[in-house]
Amino acid sequence: MTTAAVRRALLSVSDKSGVEDFARRLKGAGAELVSTGGTAKSLRNAGLDVRDVADLTGFPEMMDGRIKTLHPRVHGGLLALRDNDEHVRSMKDHDIGAIDLLVVNLYPFEETVRGGGDFAACIENIDIGGPAMIRAAAKNHEFVCVVTDPADYEGVAAEIEAGGVKAETRRRLAAKAFAMTAAYDSAIAAWLRDKNGEGFPRHYSTGGRLAQELRYGENPHQRAALYLSGASRPGAATAKLAQGKALSYNNLNDTDAAYELIGELGGAQPAVAIIKHANPCGVALGDDFVDAYEKALRCDPVSAFGGIVALNGPLTEALAEKITQVFTEVVIAPGADDGARAIFAKKKNLRLLLTDALPSSDDEAALIRPIAGGFLVQSRDNRAITADDLTIVTKRKPDDKEIADMLFAFRVAKHVKSNAIVYVKDGATVGVGAGQMSRLDSSRIAARKAVDAAEACGASAPLTEGSVVASDAFFPFADGLLAAAEAGARAVIQPGGSIRDEDVIAAADEAGLAMAFTGVRHFRH
Repeated sequence: MTTAAVRRALLSVSDKSGVEDFARRLKGAGAELVSTGGTAKSLRNAGLDVRDVADLTGFPEMMDGRIKTLHPRVHGGLLALRDNDEHVRSMKDHDIGAIDLLVVNLYPFEETVRGGGDFAACIENIDIGGPAMIRAAAKNHEFVCVVTDPADYEGVAAEIEAGGVKAETRRRLAAKAFAMTAAYDSAIAAWLRDKNGEGFPRHYSTGGRLAQELRYGENPHQRAALYLSGASRPGAATAKLAQGKALSYNNLNDTDAAYELIGELGGAQPAVAIIKHANPCGVALGDDFVDAYEKALRCDPVSAFGGIVALNGPLTEALAEKITQVFTEVVIAPGADDGARAIFAKKKNLRLLLTDALPSSDDEAALIRPIAGGFLVQSRDNRAITADDLTIVTKRKPDDKEIADMLFAFRVAKHVKSNAIVYVKDGATVGVGAGQMSRLDSSRIAARKAVDAAEACGASAPLTEGSVVASDAFFPFADGLLAAAEAGARAVIQPGGSIRDEDVIAAADEAGLAMAFTGVRHFRH
């Protein structure tokens, strides 16, 4: 492939930023400009001489603009191989002129969906002619340059002014164009899949737009980037970075885990979650945010060092004062007052992420995880347990306070890596055991952490004394439950369903525990 001169350019864009200056440079380099409706009007208003596509095709734009570029004089001009005698003869026989440069970006389908457009409006914002032209030009990139992103205008214009678009540039822009149309079609497919209530179709596609390249991945030798899917769910990917340096791969992953957990708790009562390595090291409800933060921090103050803090309401000045006393990587919240911003401004490396809302725990959006040779898709774990879902299986019945703590503990356990054990007392975690191969080990680790936390805060007894304990899955043996009893737990919430349930219930009765079965498991791998 060689450098390709541009004698005719076709421009048809929804996003008109920069297009007038770009077109002016094309005209200055000797290119004929061909355009459609709104783009042609914009260019003429800028004083440029533009030929209408309707003049090129001999057909008017029709059907509310649905038909304007779907014509052989457009697609033949894009697809013809300039070094193929038969193609050249067909162009001459049918009066098809070559199109050397295509400048197109698409109808704003995703923006229409995010903006609450009705079904008809969303349908009308599905671009047909645009993707067809883009794919044609990208396929024929040996001779045609395709530009789909205003960010590429400057570089392409400079090459044209120097004599023509380089082969490597055309190939790079062709790859970018195919990726863009694939992501666009994926967004449409996902929207219709949701409208149809279709869970797992024959073909599943997903796409995204590059938001930023990251310094590295989980480790310095790994490459990484953040892509936006177009989904409107509040979280780390779409939050506004109000202050602090750019977030790393691990920061984004942990912040996502933190905000998903805080969304689980809703906004009825002040709540704070502190996350480290995607696991909670402290979660609490409080009378206010300072109270909730202090209770969450008390659970595991050592692990909280360098952690992520999420809260379910605007960051206050009083809480900002507390947070800045502990080294913290990221704080994410739905808003912050001026006093809090001023305090954080003194900590230049502390990232503050602000969102417009909490993520809904009812969302059924799909979760995707790659594996070798493919990927796994599942619905979000949005099952919430209430007191009405509990089956009390022991002789001792839990009181109302224990039930409230049990439900809170079980919701937190949903966000802890399995095997998960969570101790809670007075609306706050007091011990968390995560990610162990044995549930017994998780119980012991959580209890050990509670002892360490008690020593750190000067308590005379382990924080688990008089607590409740949640397990994300059933106890296969009584040993894990007995370890919780030894740690001071007085009530247990677990899914049940083990073949040894009767043995576990008998052990609970003997230990004087109250125990509830939920019938719902919350594995998180």
